[in-house]
Amino acid sequence: MSESTRLPAPAGAAAYVDYEFAKRTGQVITKAGPQVSPEEAAEIVADLRAAAAEAVEPVAETSGMRAPDAAPPPLVVDRAGWIGANVDSFEAMLDPIIDKLTAKRKVNLGPTAAAIGSKVTGAEIGGLLAFLSSKILGQYDLAPGGTPRLLLVAPNIVQVERQLDVDPHDFRRWVAMHEETHRVQFTAVPWLREHMIRQSQQLAVDLAPTPEDIGNRLQQLANRLPEVIRSGEGLGQLFATPEQKAKIADITAIMSLLEGHADVVMDDVGPRVIPSVAEIRSKFDRRRMSSVGVDRLLRKLLGLEAKLRQYRDGAGFVRAVMDAVGREGLAAVWASPETLPRAPEILDPAAWVRRVHG
Repeated sequence: MSESTRLPAPAGAAAYVDYEFAKRTGQVITKAGPQVSPEEAAEIVADLRAAAAEAVEPVAETSGMRAPDAAPPPLVVDRAGWIGANVDSFEAMLDPIIDKLTAKRKVNLGPTAAAIGSKVTGAEIGGLLAFLSSKILGQYDLAPGGTPRLLLVAPNIVQVERQLDVDPHDFRRWVAMHEETHRVQFTAVPWLREHMIRQSQQLAVDLAPTPEDIGNRLQQLANRLPEVIRSGEGLGQLFATPEQKAKIADITAIMSLLEGHADVVMDDVGPRVIPSVAEIRSKFDRRRMSSVGVDRLLRKLLGLEAKLRQYRDGAGFVRAVMDAVGREGLAAVWASPETLPRAPEILDPAAWVRRVHG
């Protein structure tokens, strides 16, 4: 389970979502993952911890960034532990949205209806996280209101290394390079975590429907669902105004930078410490694009298809900027929120170089 600490949730918000039920639901319905013996499990956890520790110096040297000594070390979790940590983060992110909805509610729910509704919403969150819990290799948990920490999801890493038929020692270190880069990004750049939390919360509150909007939203969903499925941008784009879509694009640009930067670092470190890095990258990229059927549909609805483009576009941005102004010039991206790439600049790195470097 996550070792993060959480601040108590407002009683009003907690009454509308049963977060403990969300945890229990997700943890009950998620699959355990690949079969391993207790001895193998202990060895895998120990090796992932070693991989994370071994990633620190190569990532610092390659990125020119280093996590502070006080930054918590990575935590190796199973799928249930990942769900627990993410329900805590969902709670902090959703509270402002629930405050908006309840403030505009014309009829207060009775205690029985509220209890049933909170269970239903909790089950929905748990089901969503159960689906995602088998897809995530690692995550830097921003933990709004709690202690941020890097999570490595052991069963998923083992499952993918087996599916790809790659060297487990190399693959675990390759994943650790990517995730250590995220830990560095959010700990070496002091303002970045709060900036991302604030921007995401503000957008989520803007997108949340009022009770009067819900009927219109359902009609939009019925009329435009095929468009969402084709685009792969996710349901959030379906209901967004042009101004909200611009905000989504700016947040996506930041995410593209973070993911692309991590991909560049993991590959640039790779040849020195991971002999099979080229084979791993080739097989992993093919896997990213290979989902089919219901899994592919859910990825499109959740916007995970768009996330795949973040890796590609972000890595292209980072490499183009380094080609133009070097690693030292790229470092300006972390100077302040104003120097982060804007949405058009991710696909036009020269525009960012002109704006920031003149």
